[in-house]
Amino acid sequence: MRTHARIVVFNLIYMSLFEDVNDESTFIYLAEQERLDESAMDFAKNLFEMYSANSNSIQKIVDESISGYKMERVYKTDLSLLLLAVTEMKFIKTPKAVVIDEVLKISKQYSTEKSTSFINGVLAKIEI
Repeated sequence: MRTHARIVVFNLIYMSLFEDVNDESTFIYLAEQERLDESAMDFAKNLFEMYSANSNSIQKIVDESISGYKMERVYKTDLSLLLLAVTEMKFIKTPKAVVIDEVLKISKQYSTEKSTSFINGVLAKIEI
Protein backbone atom coordinates (compact mmCIF):
# COMPACT_ATOMS: atom_id res chain seq x y z
CA MET A 1 0.00 0.00 0.00
CA ARG A 2 2.89 2.38 0.61
CA THR A 3 3.80 2.23 -3.06
CA HIS A 4 0.34 3.59 -3.88
CA ALA A 5 0.76 6.26 -1.20
CA ARG A 6 4.06 7.27 -2.83
CA ILE A 7 2.31 7.49 -6.20
CA VAL A 8 -0.22 9.91 -4.67
CA VAL A 9 2.60 12.06 -3.26
CA PHE A 10 4.54 11.86 -6.53
CA ASN A 11 1.47 13.23 -8.31
CA LEU A 12 1.02 15.99 -5.74
CA ILE A 13 4.68 17.01 -5.98
CA TYR A 14 4.47 16.97 -9.78
CA MET A 15 1.39 19.21 -9.71
CA SER A 16 3.01 21.51 -7.14
CA LEU A 17 5.80 22.24 -9.61
CA PHE A 18 3.19 24.07 -11.70
CA GLU A 19 0.62 25.38 -9.20
CA ASP A 20 -0.39 25.41 -5.54
CA VAL A 21 -1.98 22.08 -4.57
CA ASN A 22 -2.52 22.48 -0.85
CA ASP A 23 -6.14 21.69 -1.47
CA GLU A 24 -7.58 18.71 0.41
CA SER A 25 -9.90 17.71 -2.45
CA THR A 26 -6.94 16.98 -4.77
CA PHE A 27 -5.38 14.73 -2.15
CA ILE A 28 -8.67 12.92 -1.52
CA TYR A 29 -9.25 12.41 -5.24
CA LEU A 30 -5.78 10.94 -5.77
CA ALA A 31 -6.05 8.78 -2.65
CA GLU A 32 -9.36 7.37 -3.89
CA GLN A 33 -7.84 6.65 -7.31
CA GLU A 34 -5.06 4.65 -5.66
CA ARG A 35 -7.52 3.04 -3.19
CA LEU A 36 -5.47 3.98 -0.14
CA ASP A 37 -6.46 2.58 3.22
CA GLU A 38 -6.30 4.79 6.32
CA SER A 39 -2.70 3.87 7.16
CA ALA A 40 -1.49 4.61 3.62
CA MET A 41 -3.44 7.89 3.59
CA ASP A 42 -1.72 8.95 6.83
CA PHE A 43 1.67 8.05 5.36
CA ALA A 44 0.94 10.00 2.15
CA LYS A 45 -0.35 13.04 4.05
CA ASN A 46 2.69 13.10 6.29
CA LEU A 47 5.08 12.68 3.36
CA PHE A 48 3.48 15.49 1.36
CA GLU A 49 3.33 17.77 4.40
CA MET A 50 7.06 17.18 4.94
CA TYR A 51 7.72 18.05 1.30
CA SER A 52 5.54 21.18 1.44
CA ALA A 53 7.13 22.45 4.64
CA ASN A 54 10.69 21.81 3.45
CA SER A 55 10.53 22.12 -0.34
CA ASN A 56 13.30 24.73 -0.61
CA SER A 57 15.86 22.65 1.28
CA ILE A 58 14.79 19.48 -0.56
CA GLN A 59 15.13 21.17 -3.94
CA LYS A 60 18.58 22.45 -2.94
CA ILE A 61 19.73 18.90 -2.10
CA VAL A 62 18.50 17.64 -5.46
CA ASP A 63 19.98 20.60 -7.34
CA GLU A 64 23.41 20.03 -5.78
CA SER A 65 23.27 16.32 -6.68
CA ILE A 66 22.45 16.74 -10.36
CA SER A 67 25.65 17.01 -12.34
CA GLY A 68 25.65 18.24 -15.89
CA TYR A 69 22.08 19.53 -15.69
CA LYS A 70 20.27 22.50 -14.32
CA MET A 71 17.30 21.49 -12.20
CA GLU A 72 14.97 23.53 -14.43
CA ARG A 73 15.90 21.34 -17.40
CA VAL A 74 15.27 17.99 -15.70
CA TYR A 75 12.15 16.19 -16.91
CA LYS A 76 9.48 17.19 -14.38
CA THR A 77 8.44 13.59 -13.80
CA ASP A 78 12.00 12.67 -12.86
CA LEU A 79 12.37 15.79 -10.74
CA SER A 80 9.18 14.94 -8.86
CA LEU A 81 10.48 11.45 -8.13
CA LEU A 82 13.81 12.83 -6.91
CA LEU A 83 12.03 15.30 -4.64
CA LEU A 84 9.82 12.51 -3.30
CA ALA A 85 12.85 10.31 -2.59
CA VAL A 86 14.81 13.03 -0.79
CA THR A 87 11.77 13.95 1.30
CA GLU A 88 11.22 10.38 2.39
CA MET A 89 14.87 9.69 3.15
CA LYS A 90 15.44 12.94 5.05
CA PHE A 91 12.18 13.46 6.92
CA ILE A 92 10.52 10.05 7.17
CA LYS A 93 13.87 8.28 7.66
CA THR A 94 13.01 5.37 5.37
CA PRO A 95 16.22 3.48 4.49
CA LYS A 96 17.85 4.78 1.31
CA ALA A 97 17.79 1.37 -0.43
CA VAL A 98 14.03 1.02 0.13
CA VAL A 99 13.32 4.53 -1.15
CA ILE A 100 15.49 4.07 -4.24
CA ASP A 101 13.83 0.74 -5.05
CA GLU A 102 10.34 2.23 -4.68
CA VAL A 103 11.09 5.37 -6.69
CA LEU A 104 12.70 3.38 -9.50
CA LYS A 105 9.64 1.12 -9.62
CA ILE A 106 7.41 4.19 -9.98
CA SER A 107 9.71 5.70 -12.62
CA LYS A 108 9.37 2.59 -14.78
CA GLN A 109 5.61 3.12 -14.77
CA TYR A 110 5.48 6.90 -15.22
CA SER A 111 8.69 8.08 -16.84
CA THR A 112 11.01 7.39 -19.75
CA GLU A 113 13.22 4.40 -20.40
CA LYS A 114 16.38 6.36 -19.52
CA SER A 115 14.91 7.91 -16.38
CA THR A 116 15.62 4.94 -14.15
CA SER A 117 19.40 5.17 -14.58
CA PHE A 118 19.35 8.98 -14.27
CA ILE A 119 17.31 8.89 -11.05
CA ASN A 120 19.40 6.05 -9.62
CA GLY A 121 22.62 7.96 -10.38
CA VAL A 122 21.40 11.14 -8.71
CA LEU A 123 20.05 9.37 -5.63
CA ALA A 124 23.29 7.36 -5.25
CA LYS A 125 25.17 10.67 -4.77
CA ILE A 126 22.88 11.94 -2.04
CA GLU A 127 24.02 11.42 1.54
CA ILE A 128 21.41 12.17 4.16
